[in-house]
Amino acid sequence: MVPMPEQSDATGSEVGAEFDLDQDAKPGLGPGCAAGEPSSSLTRPSAVATAQAESSSPAKTSSPAKTNSLAEGTAPAEAGRPPQQVLDGLWAFAPNRDCQGGTAWWLEHAEGALLIDCPAYTAANLAFLRGRPAGMLVLTSREGHGRTRRFQEALGWPVLVQEQEAYLLPGVQQLQTFGEERDLAPGLRLLWTPGPTPGACVLHASGEPDVLFCGRLLSPTGPGAAAPLPTARSFHWGRWQRSLKTLKALLPKGSPRWIASGAGLGALAGEKLIGPGRPLLDGLE
Repeated sequence: MVPMPEQSDATGSEVGAEFDLDQDAKPGLGPGCAAGEPSSSLTRPSAVATAQAESSSPAKTSSPAKTNSLAEGTAPAEAGRPPQQVLDGLWAFAPNRDCQGGTAWWLEHAEGALLIDCPAYTAANLAFLRGRPAGMLVLTSREGHGRTRRFQEALGWPVLVQEQEAYLLPGVQQLQTFGEERDLAPGLRLLWTPGPTPGACVLHASGEPDVLFCGRLLSPTGPGAAAPLPTARSFHWGRWQRSLKTLKALLPKGSPRWIASGAGLGALAGEKLIGPGRPLLDGLE
């Protein structure tokens, strides 16, 4: 079962040998990591504020310290609108300007609940998530970090990120990392797919509804269509191409049925999912 308890304010072998980074393209290690040390078990707790005792005179009794709840002081400034249900157990959030207009997803799988990338930090989104089963926040790349720290503080959920990008979330509690791949539970598999960013990854939810959450690996280009779309922020085009090739080899035959992109969905003309997914993947160069 997926471990399920309750942001960053962001502004291997083949899957091993194929995904190894050259020295000239290797991203920097986070603070406190010596060169060459693995960071897959890294946990980065936030700094704990120290209380200051006040005593104006020995004759006076100091009042008890005020204790704030997790959510106090992090109330969303915007009302926003809740996510839209797309399939049974699957919701798409509105575009998030903190993530360059990207799309976050909420998945309630037979094995657990997952928030895939950060939606906008709004009252509507927070209320929706508090009303669902407790889950885990899975980040598909640095482009989806958004306000991870605020969501984690408000909900108390663990956060999972590919180890290459853990250093970007120094204040996030319950931070977990993985390397080349990780099975969260039967039917829920994470794969490292560098290219769009050093720590880009995809999540395959097999069975029903058989969705590949591809992050920025593929972006919508029209109704039922998607392609790799490099930008000025992209990490490495050669690795991107190799990631797509390896991904096709690792996914089960005929899978996925649907592709859920973490990019903006405007090109889909009102649709949210891209399908059929496997023929689209097989058609990519």
